[in-house]
Parts: sequence; structure tokens; C-alpha cells
Amino acid sequence: MTVRTMMLPALVALLAIGCGSEDQLRRVEQEVGDLKLEVFKLRQAVDDGNKKAQAEQQSAAEARTQDRRFQADLQESLRQVQDTTRVLNNRLNSPVKVPARTAAADPPPATTVSAEDERAFNAAVLDYNRGNYPLAAEGLDTFLTTYPQSAKRPEALFFLGLCHYNLRAYLKAQPAFERIIKDHAASPQFLPAKLKRAQCLLKQGLKPAAVKAFRELVDGFSGSAEARTAQQELSDLGL
Repeated sequence: MTVRTMMLPALVALLAIGCGSEDQLRRVEQEVGDLKLEVFKLRQAVDDGNKKAQAEQQSAAEARTQDRRFQADLQESLRQVQDTTRVLNNRLNSPVKVPARTAAADPPPATTVSAEDERAFNAAVLDYNRGNYPLAAEGLDTFLTTYPQSAKRPEALFFLGLCHYNLRAYLKAQPAFERIIKDHAASPQFLPAKLKRAQCLLKQGLKPAAVKAFRELVDGFSGSAEARTAQQELSDLGL
């Protein structure tokens, strides 16, 4: 037997092993490719899940923010209703001190209310009660211009101030209340106007001036509903 003849089986065996190794390599490569695809799909699923979770968290955070704003607006609305009710309906239970004023400082005596200005005033107040504050403010401005000597003037000024206050236009509301304090000190709206003026100052961030105004009510008109509200405002400020 020649050497060539002896080597032939060995070569056949090596070729068989080589072919088997190539097949195994291809299978391994295929499995690796499949694994890579699965990993990619898993990563994509994880990313999608993270994005969905982030979106849900953001949505929940926005919902919580909106809820807090709604609660704050609701509390502010309730507080305004309480203030208005307190200053307009609880006055009979409180003694009222009115500072002395000279006759020269007061405007001419108001005339009686005519049917015409009564209708104009009531129409503006109706718009206010409906929550249409811009229209009510316009009507009250017209009323004050058309009927400057009306007995309803202090009330009209007070409702005008409330319109601007409820619209958070505190800089516009303040002068209306100050006109009552200056020109109509003997009217039932005097103390309510002093209280709302102080609250306007506070809303504008003028804390020292607001604190002073609240203390004027507490010290000068003790026992009144406005003084009690002013004291609560001071307590809320930690004073």
C-alpha cells in the first residue's frame, strides 16, 4: 500500500469534519442572529414601556396640577362668597364705628332712588350675580356716570370693586373701595370697603400696607364682622 493510498481516508475524514464544522458555524451564526433580533425586540418593548410610563406619569402630574389649580380657584371663590356674605348680610349683628367727618368733606346729599336708576342698578347687579363681571362692571360704570348723586352710589362702587376683584384686577378694584372710604364714610359699605381694600393690597403683594390696613380694622372697629375677618387674615399671615 502506497503512502498516497494510506492518506486518502484521512483526507476524506478531514473534509467531513470541515463540512460539519461549517454547518455548526452556520447554525451558531443563525442562532446568534435570532438572539440579536430577540434582544432588539426586547429593547424596543422596554423603550416603548418606558415612554408609556413617562407619558402616564406626565399625564398624572398634569392632572394633579389641574386639580390643585381647581381646588385653589374653588377655595378663592368660596372665600369671596364668604367675604361678600359676611360684609353685606352680617352687618346687623355688629356695632359700627364711623369716624367723624366734616360736612365740607362730604359730597352733596344723595337724592332718593328713582325708578330709572333703580332699574339700571339692578340690571348691573343681576349681571354680577350671574358671574358676568365684565358686563356688570361696564353697567356700574355707566350707572355711576349717569347718576352721580344716586343713593345707590356707595353700593354701585362696592359692586364695581367686587367685579374687578373677582376678575383679579386688584389694581382696578382698589380705587373703587377707596372712593367709598373717602366719600361715603357714613354708608353701610364703609367697613366692607376698608376690608376689601386691605385684601386688594394683599393680593398685589403689598404685605406691609395690607397688614396695616387689617390692623386698622381690628383695632379701630373691634367686634365688627370686618374686624373678625381682618384678624383671620392676619392669622393666616402668621401674625
